[in-house]
Amino acid sequence: MYREEHQIFREAFRRFLEREVTPHMERWEEEGIVPRQVWRTMGETGFLCPWLPEEYGGSGADFLYSVIIAEELAKAGAVSVMAPLHSDIVAPYLYALGTEDQKRRWLPKCASGEIVLAVAMTEPNTGSDLAAIRTRAERDGDAWVLNGQKTFISNGILADLVIVACRTGPPDSGAKGISLICVERDAPGFTRGRNLKKMGLHAQDTAELIFDDCRVPAENLLGELNRGFYHLMDHLQQERIMAAVMAQAMAEAMLEMTIHYARGRTAFGRPIASFQHNAFKIVDMATEVKLGRAFLDRLIGDHMEGKDVITDVSMAKAWIAEMANRTAYQCVQLHGGYGYMEEYPISRFYRDVRVIPIFAGTTEVMKLIVAKRLGLL
Repeated sequence: MYREEHQIFREAFRRFLEREVTPHMERWEEEGIVPRQVWRTMGETGFLCPWLPEEYGGSGADFLYSVIIAEELAKAGAVSVMAPLHSDIVAPYLYALGTEDQKRRWLPKCASGEIVLAVAMTEPNTGSDLAAIRTRAERDGDAWVLNGQKTFISNGILADLVIVACRTGPPDSGAKGISLICVERDAPGFTRGRNLKKMGLHAQDTAELIFDDCRVPAENLLGELNRGFYHLMDHLQQERIMAAVMAQAMAEAMLEMTIHYARGRTAFGRPIASFQHNAFKIVDMATEVKLGRAFLDRLIGDHMEGKDVITDVSMAKAWIAEMANRTAYQCVQLHGGYGYMEEYPISRFYRDVRVIPIFAGTTEVMKLIVAKRLGLL
């Protein structure tokens, strides 16, 4: 599946992370945000939206380049740098649904890092149940007027362009009355709440977004009116694949660092890896990690071929995310007291990986999707 040019790209991105990201992660975690210049640098070096056609600022690369970026960020302990969200979750909405004017207006700046993207779905009382969205948009002449609040929005502080899911149909219209509207940073009536303090992803800005008679041009409607829910459903599969990619790469990195630690750390005069109980723990983790990799690689290939992968994506998002968290628990345990210290990378991995079974659809929602597609519910 991967060719020589993919491996060259992977090595180049690893060097970029070693030079521009990894040395600064501790400071960014303390500050609660990744500096905007990092986005510009990533854009200048071709690491944002590489899949975009050249006419929109990309290089026309295949999906594997996006997978490589997500994997290497995860392995470096830098999942707080939410480039995959920007490039592979939000930008595809603009490319697939945007008018030619919208695409030419926004996409080149997304590729260059001049525009940072976010998508706003979750509300204080609406998580995975997107059909219950209450943020409202009313047409007023040549503008849309938005009122409501979003929460837990990744890239919420830095975002220059937010795709907002809002209700444009009657209050009881459910999934059939939702539209997507693009809100730019300087839109009147658009404000941001605080940068939320989280258990993990400390360097990633997560914010509340407030729309108080927020006016945006009518042409900022993205896709079809009242078809926003279905647009979201069409694109959630790739979002969930990227979540699984992150979880799998983190599991692989945690296993590798723990094997290295367990071989070198001694107790009672011998390496802790040589105790049968610990060795069997590591074997169990290694088996699950390898199973996850085999499943994920096949899923990525099927996705690139345009196959219907909804069932397998939901399985992968649920199982790989939970597997990565099982791995994190056992790896911290094998590190002992040092695993609880921030100076050891396993500590950051442990708290960062915890959110993956929650965002992009919880494990429970993924299981509901699979159960329905198996005809069980």
